[in-house]
Amino acid sequence: MVLSIVIPVYNEEERIVSLLEKLVSLSLPVFIKDIEIILVDDFSNDRSLQRARDFAETNPVISIMSLPVNMGKGAAVKAGFAAAKGDVFLVQDADLELTPEDIPSMLITMRELNVQFINGSRYMPGINRPVSSYSRYLANRFFTFISSVLINVKLTDMACGYKLIHRDLYKQLSLHENRFGFEAELILKALRIKRNNVAEVPVRY
Repeated sequence: MVLSIVIPVYNEEERIVSLLEKLVSLSLPVFIKDIEIILVDDFSNDRSLQRARDFAETNPVISIMSLPVNMGKGAAVKAGFAAAKGDVFLVQDADLELTPEDIPSMLITMRELNVQFINGSRYMPGINRPVSSYSRYLANRFFTFISSVLINVKLTDMACGYKLIHRDLYKQLSLHENRFGFEAELILKALRIKRNNVAEVPVRY
């Protein structure tokens, strides 16, 4: 299995090198035979793109793309997926709010459960997380609850940035959202195709 990690980036010059260092040094399960890291810069106006290019010069698994104008996270992810050569695609946010050390458990769960979509969850039991905006937390939990009721599938974190999807499933989806609504569109349309094809994995925040 080949893993494609797609990183949408907008103004993350302080964190991007640290993230790339973590990804290239990550210990992956033995069934991952190869990896590619595709960074898609969404027309940053800081030094994110240059720092990523400098790092990629000595790391051939990393490729760099840049959008001609700021188009949003969804557009950046879709551009990366279109260029990806892997069997499975992972969305990795550039802000390091989610730790790459949780990627192996997502991959192992996908393989063990034989599902094509893994949704990361910051709200599953047993996960330590910092205090965050209560209104933002409530909005996410309310939206996740309503979506779960409407599609009759229990979810805990619709808005989590970690999404792992198999190429075969992604090819069946027609996605239109270019900004942050992309995450909800991706998982809801995947669930419409096959409800028992999605699993959640706890991730640290």
